[in-house]
Amino acid sequence: MQRSICYCEPAIARAGDVSTWKFIYTPGTSLPKNTKLKFDMLSTDRNIDWQLPSTNIKRKTNTIYAHLKNGETIQAKKIDLPDTDIPQFEFVLPSELKSGQPFTIVVGAKKGTDKSKEKSCGNMCQMYIQRRRSFLLYIDSTGKGNYEESEVFNLDIRGNKLDSIRVLTPSFVAKNKRFDVIVRFEDEHGNLTSLTDEDTLIELHYQNLRENLNWKLFVPETGFITLPNLYFNEEGIYKIQLRNLSTGDAFYSSPIKCFTNDETHLFWGLLHGESERVDSTENIENCLRYFRDDMALNFFASSCFEDVEETATDTWKLISQNITDFNEADRFLTMQGFQWHGDSPKEGIRQIIYNGDNKPLLRKKDSKSSSLKRIYKNSTPGEIISIPSFTMGKGFQYDFSQYSPEFERVVEIYNAWGSSECTAKAGNTLPINCEGGKGVKESSEGSVQNALKKNCRFGFVAGGLDDRGIYEDLYESDQDQYTPGLTAIITGEHSRESLLKALYNRSCYATTGERIILGFFIANIPMGQEVTTKQKPGFVVNRHISGYVAGTSQIKTIEIIRNSKVIETIEPEGVEDLNFAFDDMTPIEKHTFDGGKGKVPFVYYYIRVTQEDDHIAWSSPIWIDVVN
Repeated sequence: MQRSICYCEPAIARAGDVSTWKFIYTPGTSLPKNTKLKFDMLSTDRNIDWQLPSTNIKRKTNTIYAHLKNGETIQAKKIDLPDTDIPQFEFVLPSELKSGQPFTIVVGAKKGTDKSKEKSCGNMCQMYIQRRRSFLLYIDSTGKGNYEESEVFNLDIRGNKLDSIRVLTPSFVAKNKRFDVIVRFEDEHGNLTSLTDEDTLIELHYQNLRENLNWKLFVPETGFITLPNLYFNEEGIYKIQLRNLSTGDAFYSSPIKCFTNDETHLFWGLLHGESERVDSTENIENCLRYFRDDMALNFFASSCFEDVEETATDTWKLISQNITDFNEADRFLTMQGFQWHGDSPKEGIRQIIYNGDNKPLLRKKDSKSSSLKRIYKNSTPGEIISIPSFTMGKGFQYDFSQYSPEFERVVEIYNAWGSSECTAKAGNTLPINCEGGKGVKESSEGSVQNALKKNCRFGFVAGGLDDRGIYEDLYESDQDQYTPGLTAIITGEHSRESLLKALYNRSCYATTGERIILGFFIANIPMGQEVTTKQKPGFVVNRHISGYVAGTSQIKTIEIIRNSKVIETIEPEGVEDLNFAFDDMTPIEKHTFDGGKGKVPFVYYYIRVTQEDDHIAWSSPIWIDVVN
């Protein structure tokens, strides 16, 4: 029996290319007149996904139509589906299609367009690489719209022309201790690529480079290469440079801080968020590979919403299994987490992270997890960490009135929908805001600074992009959207237990997505810690604040914040890294907040760093309790 044949012309596409694409179907058996064929591009219609065409064949650009072997053109009809704005495209055969005769679907330039103009008049391919990208064709020979199984077209999407080089390095290294560097050759959309001139050479350089080390690299077929056994002879801040000798363009790594002898490490990751490219609920395996391999994160936590409509029980089991399988010490750490949405403003939204594997999904409809109090009552400190998120999003805000110091050890000060540090009026340059009336505005109730004044003691973390659950409508609206954030965790070893312990101890900080190195100390006490004037009597007179910053671009300001007010602004000119120091010599008792019932007065400090490119980093606070 003859089989149907499906193939594409061209068989390979380059990410982001504009062209005319042909999907050719040859049936194994004859199809009668009035047979219906429905074409599904499987596009989400986002700006990075495959562009949807128009069914208007009079248009010169980006149309969809079909034709038979005799050249007869068949216009497509747009088919709207329930619960989605993404259409499919239906064709009706005007005559019998015999076995072995091609039926060609054309997506791109209008029929008869000069080939030289197809590039500008065609249809845009998706902007990310994908092996065997599928397109579906459903066939109903009865002509009644009873579609069942589909035929499948497969097309490989590969990286486009070499545009940039990304250098992935550790952030903390020790003097004379060897480390590896990963070099990614990427197109303009961030995909791995080897598409460049054969004679392209890349030269490696960094400060204090030994004269006998002069590496020149070719672009490999894989699009990436590992450079082993690099080390620095002197402590300081370094950036590795790779220069394309063909174009003269130079590319730099994020900063690397070299210590004389330090066993701490700085790890980057995401506790809440997903990729715009890969769905983290339905496609968790590819999502984990993306964050591990493409984004080079050191850790990642799942963050699906607990609602059964968002996350079915079988989906949660699949997520849990993949989190367990991908967890690998010294490479990529994964944690089981989910988002729980309670009543605002008493509970708000939070990311709950487990310390362990194969844990249950705590659904709000279940009696044991119907409120935060019940969740905390049935858990032990250290078993879960509850991270308040989007606390200033009006309608979803959290007023911290039920703050739990045992479970809420950190707070999400920023995600891609804005910062919850304070209001725009108070100086927030990344506020939660929308231009129209359908989005989310800011609510001062959820201000992190207001919570700190109430003696809520938490470190700072950052979330990434999220378009699930309560964020779903924001993605397609006129809501202000910013870059996905990153969380930095400082700890001694790359294991799940070590990271969660550091998170519990607030040894962490947040950025708007750049790997900015930030150290903050008061009399050598690191960020996230609490100290009393009984332990440090000199604090009554002077608090010696010090630290270091190494940015990914030039630093605009370093602000020292005490009790929500900026008390010192350092404005370096033309530098990307520096050490800073400041003595706060005002009498401490003049600036204390009431600690609350049974607690002593206190003062808190934290650091906010802003780069010239407007990326920001926030250190976790340090608290000083004033004891008589």
